[in-house]
Amino acid sequence: MDDPYTFGQVAAANALSDIYAMGGVPRTALNLVAFDPELHGEDTLEAILAGGLSKLREAGAVLLGGHTVKDQEPKYGLAVTGTARPGDIWRKDGAQPGDVVLLTKPIGTGVIAKAIKDGDADPDAAQAAIAAMAELNRAAADAVRAVGGAHAVTDVTGFGLLGHAMEMARQSSVTLEIDAAAVPRHPTALELASSGRVPSGSRDNLAFVGPHVDFAAGVDQGMRSLLADAVTSGGLLIALPEDRVERFLADAATLSRPKVIGRVLRQAGPSLTVR
Repeated sequence: MDDPYTFGQVAAANALSDIYAMGGVPRTALNLVAFDPELHGEDTLEAILAGGLSKLREAGAVLLGGHTVKDQEPKYGLAVTGTARPGDIWRKDGAQPGDVVLLTKPIGTGVIAKAIKDGDADPDAAQAAIAAMAELNRAAADAVRAVGGAHAVTDVTGFGLLGHAMEMARQSSVTLEIDAAAVPRHPTALELASSGRVPSGSRDNLAFVGPHVDFAAGVDQGMRSLLADAVTSGGLLIALPEDRVERFLADAATLSRPKVIGRVLRQAGPSLTVR
C-alpha cells in the first residue's frame, strides 16, 4: 500500500494477531524497523510508526521502544508480548468431530496486493482489503471468549486458509471439511485468482498443501489458488462447538464478515476436504 500510516497500522495488526489467536491480551511491543531516511524521508518513517502506535493503543498495549537498522527496502514489524490465564490459552490442536469451522475475515489479500503492485487493482476492492488487514482480531477474540472459548483457534496469515486449516487438522487428528462457496472473499479476489494473477507465495502454498487436500471436482483452479492465497493480517480460524455458534455470530456482528465455512469430521484420509 502507498500510505505509510496505513502500512504501519496493518503491520501492527498483523503482529498483534498471534496474541489474540491464543486467547491472550496484548501488553507490550517493540518496534522493529529497517529504513533508510535518506531514500524515503523521515516523515515517511514517522507516519509508519504513528500508524503502528495507533493500533497498539487500540489494543491497549504499551510501546516499550524498538530497534532500527538502515536498509534500502522499508520494513516494519513488532515483537509483541501478551498474557493469558494458563487454563484459557487457545491452541490449534483441540478441534473435535462435530465442531463448526468459522472464519472471521475474508481471504484474497495476496492476489489484491499483487494487483495493487501491478497498478490495476479495483479501487473499492483494494480499499476493502486494506481496511480488513488493518482491523484487529480483538473483537473476534472477545466474541470467542464471550461464548466460553473454542476447541481450537489459529489466525490465517502467510500459509493461506488451506495451510493453516491443515495445521489445525493434523495437530487435532481430525479432518476439516471446507465449503468453498461459503468462504468469505474480498471483491474481485476470485476473478484475479482465476485469471492467474496469483503471487508466488500463494502458488507455493498450493503446491505444498495441495497433495493433502481432497478437492471436489467442482472446485476449479481459481478457487483452489484463492483458498491457498497468502494472507496478511487475516482473521481467526475457529473450531467451535455447534451449540455456541449462533451466539458467537451474534456477538461478532461488528466484525468484517464472520462466516461458517465448514465442519470438523473424524479423521479419514486427507487432512482437508474442500467441497
